[in-house]
Amino acid sequence: MQSPLINELIDAFKQLPTIGQKSAQRLAYYLLQDHQAAGQRLANAIETAIDKVGYCQQCRNLSETKTCVICASPTRTQVQLCIVETPTDVMAIEQSGVYRGLYFVLMGHLSPIDGIGPEQLGLHLLKSRLQTGNIEELILAMNPTVEGEATAHYIQQMASKQNIQITRLAQGIPLGGELEYIDAGTLGQAFVGRKQLETE
Repeated sequence: MQSPLINELIDAFKQLPTIGQKSAQRLAYYLLQDHQAAGQRLANAIETAIDKVGYCQQCRNLSETKTCVICASPTRTQVQLCIVETPTDVMAIEQSGVYRGLYFVLMGHLSPIDGIGPEQLGLHLLKSRLQTGNIEELILAMNPTVEGEATAHYIQQMASKQNIQITRLAQGIPLGGELEYIDAGTLGQAFVGRKQLETE
């Protein structure tokens, strides 16, 4: 019979995405057998990050400060705004090295069945930002899923009234794929070849 504390640790690991029962057991026993120092470091890092990391007031990306390093950088192109679903999408695009503009992170996509509407995605904040007139190009970089397409269409309709060039990432991203799993070269090419969308 397993210790209740070990069971609790295994259950905690199982809460993470892609971690099943076997993986959770391996991780728990790995840390408890001979790697207590690594386990303590992991616990400290998680506790500190949860306590100190919040959201950037401008782009909604994860940040330790009110304004993230990307939004605060004077070297970024201020007239381009790339819309992504998650902070991991920002990281993937940054690793491609081809984009030097700003971001807006939705923290998800439209999904009425899950109770996720425009308000939950911060689209009222995005609308206010577009109304300032500073943005010249809006790049829609949602994942090519049904929900991502619906979200992109909604944002395109919202932005079409603002006289802003609206573009979408080009070929190379498979239907149903997610940006964070696409290699940097393919993602870079998708940025370089992005297409302008027709406004209705």
